[in-house]
Amino acid sequence: MTAGQLTAPLPPHHAAAPHDCLARNDWICGEYLSSRSQILWDAVVQHLQITVVSVVIGLAVALPLAIVARRWRWAAGPVLGVTTVLYTIPSLAMFSLLLPVYGLSATLVVAGLVLYSLTLLVRNILAGLRAVPEDTRQAARGMGYGPVRLLLAVELPLALPAAMAGLRIATVSAVSLVTVGAIVGYGGLGNLIYSGMNTYFKAQVLTASVLCVVIAIAADLVLLLAQRLLTPWTRAVRA
Repeated sequence: MTAGQLTAPLPPHHAAAPHDCLARNDWICGEYLSSRSQILWDAVVQHLQITVVSVVIGLAVALPLAIVARRWRWAAGPVLGVTTVLYTIPSLAMFSLLLPVYGLSATLVVAGLVLYSLTLLVRNILAGLRAVPEDTRQAARGMGYGPVRLLLAVELPLALPAAMAGLRIATVSAVSLVTVGAIVGYGGLGNLIYSGMNTYFKAQVLTASVLCVVIAIAADLVLLLAQRLLTPWTRAVRA
């Protein structure tokens, strides 16, 4: 059973008890939370799964693209141009274009979010790589660092602050865009928002929307903490 099923409000009736917030169809209703807790949990889990998978795949694709764009200047234009064009495609149109390939599945939503994340991730990773001082690169080469070791031990660590900034933006963006997946039945909390709006189920719409905001804020804070733990030298510079 999907998160969008069995979520319609109880039919309001004139004999409803004054304390029955479901029957009154209130925006804030504790009864909704207690009676639909499993549905809410399933929707949150699906929302998180699609978000995490999309961002991880997007990062795995964006990293080599940024490295290629940094290594060969002629590749930067096409890489940035294509990823920018992908970001300008409206979400409904993007899902429609991917539909013949992936069908009505969670993979369709993941693929769309991956394509959207590339612009944010590639640009920030590339900016971080370009910001590495040339003197630092020359010093590393003078110490015998080859191209791969230079990339892994010097360039990527120094590019990490910019990359993490892009990752934070891409993650928050993915959290919001997952809701659009409700059009194919794989939108996490978006399923509840969509069905709640169709039935004007106030408590469901508000609760699912608030949970989306909470997930976005929590994800951003977690990544911010990770960024500070991974880049302690940036705190020393600010101090």
